[in-house]
Amino acid sequence: MNLNDDFTRRAAVHAAKLPWQPSPTAGVDRRMLDRIGGEVARATTIVRYAPNSRFPTHSHGGGEEFLVLEGVFQDEHGDFPAGSYVRNPPGSRHTPGSAAGCTIFVKLWQFDPADRTEVRLDGTAVPHMPAPERPGVEIAPLFHDGREEVRLERWAPGAAVALMPRGGIELLVLEGGFTEGGESFAALSWLRLPVGAPLAARAGAQGCRVWVKEGHLAAAPGVRDHTRSATPATKSYSASSV
Repeated sequence: MNLNDDFTRRAAVHAAKLPWQPSPTAGVDRRMLDRIGGEVARATTIVRYAPNSRFPTHSHGGGEEFLVLEGVFQDEHGDFPAGSYVRNPPGSRHTPGSAAGCTIFVKLWQFDPADRTEVRLDGTAVPHMPAPERPGVEIAPLFHDGREEVRLERWAPGAAVALMPRGGIELLVLEGGFTEGGESFAALSWLRLPVGAPLAARAGAQGCRVWVKEGHLAAAPGVRDHTRSATPATKSYSASSV
């Protein structure tokens, strides 16, 4: 299955409007944002665990990164409540599930193959600081290395948010909303801008809180052959597209 697999193009998915799709494991459903492959795939997905659901024990050959959106995610390493940020590097192994139920935003097979850094972080405990030269924006860092940066951002109500990302950018709205490219983004909306595309957004009247990942798309499939000066085209998916 291929979904939003052209990483040289802008992609937007309003996930709150999508129906939940069952996974092969009972009680675990998903909303797909991008995907290359079948059940073993490079993928960006919102996953919902029903109470007392659990995936079989498995390894992550390409690594797994996730943010807990609601409830409490659990595995052998502990309990991870909403706001937890976790990176399980290539070769890691666990048995994920949730006694109470949870929803997570997860990215698979998107690590540098040599990355062996484990991260288990309470994102709610990371302080926000004003972003240099970005009025109305506060940031809370979650992870960074030479390849990518992951952070939480708070945008003040009505703030004009401009940025030339280093190596592309992804955003997931956690609270509030913003507009970009003439499109409105609310909670659980996801936006991906390719390498060379600037971010020019405006926070809504209530402000916005977003998860941000920057830099990683320089290594995405097909991007090395892309001309940085090209004008990105647009794909957008809503409830009628899966």
